[in-house]
Amino acid sequence: MMTHTYQNPNKKGILVLNLGSPQAPTTSAVRKYLREFLNDPRVLDINPIGRFLLLNLIILPFRSPKSAHAYQQIWTEAGSPLIVHGKNLVQALSQKISQQNHQQDAQHDVQHDAQHDLPVVLGMRYGQPSIESAVKQLIDQGCDHLVVFPLYPQYASSTTGSSIEELFRVISGLWNTPFVDVIPPYYDHPSFLKAWHAVISDHLADFQAEHFVFSFHGLPERHVKKSDQSEKHDHCLTKANCCEEICPSNRNCYSAQCFATAKGIAELMGITRNQFTITFQSRLGRDPWLGPATDDTLAKLGQQGIKKIAVMCPAFTADCLETLEEIAVQSKTQFEALGTDYELKVLPSLNVHPTWVDGVIDLIQQNI
Repeated sequence: MMTHTYQNPNKKGILVLNLGSPQAPTTSAVRKYLREFLNDPRVLDINPIGRFLLLNLIILPFRSPKSAHAYQQIWTEAGSPLIVHGKNLVQALSQKISQQNHQQDAQHDVQHDAQHDLPVVLGMRYGQPSIESAVKQLIDQGCDHLVVFPLYPQYASSTTGSSIEELFRVISGLWNTPFVDVIPPYYDHPSFLKAWHAVISDHLADFQAEHFVFSFHGLPERHVKKSDQSEKHDHCLTKANCCEEICPSNRNCYSAQCFATAKGIAELMGITRNQFTITFQSRLGRDPWLGPATDDTLAKLGQQGIKKIAVMCPAFTADCLETLEEIAVQSKTQFEALGTDYELKVLPSLNVHPTWVDGVIDLIQQNI
């Protein structure tokens, strides 16, 4: 009887996803970006007419120039930090994967075929490079099996959900739709936690922190309540400790996943629960948002006489406006204004730390 060895004919390509950035730190560019971003019903999930009025009469006229000024504080010669870090990560992943393929081929004493390397492309949910352009780039390279890596460790409908929805909108227009594997949230995956621990070890060796703050991007409370999977939808935000442990009711809860991330990193750091605080930043509007707020918490800790605090932002895998301007400029300035001996140490994000590059590859390999 003849036996056959199965060979998958599909060529894989890796699509790295992130939220996006304006093309320039100008009011017009920021207004264009905010219009696309906040017009998304997964982000501003209110009545379409109300969203139109709020966006065009209040948010865009007043927030665009303020946000443009903030972007000007962090903009680099190479462009937006978020885009720069994204491109650098893609380049690092490509090089690492190619090196691994070379080593495997050498072990099997075969000549390396560059065509078998996994192409890695960056796509942004809003702005450029768009998800559509990224998919086209992979398709043009012959890829018909997309491995999608969202750079959002914790799930939120406004980030992961929106990006995946846009991805499927794009590929639904293709006659030959590619096969898709999406890497699930990795908020407590050892490779992700290990990468953060490596960054912390690199940057806190000479800083004697009295307290640690894990600052996550905030969400309106209604977003979290919508993710409630309990039978009566009465779990999320109904009691003080609802986010302390992941359970079937809150398995898709952004806040609970943030708590799991902070506790996982803290365990690797060897610090106890009373040595760190979990906070949320970047509030927008008057509706109730997740708390406690990062700025309020830092002020209270300072008033309590805690003078040396280390802040990390594990909802962000790459430094951006929220980490570089909101925390490293605004929060640092406000905290250190409390006294000459007050110091706020803001840790960089994962960016292209070698341990994170290895972690991304590990996450991809484990899931496909």
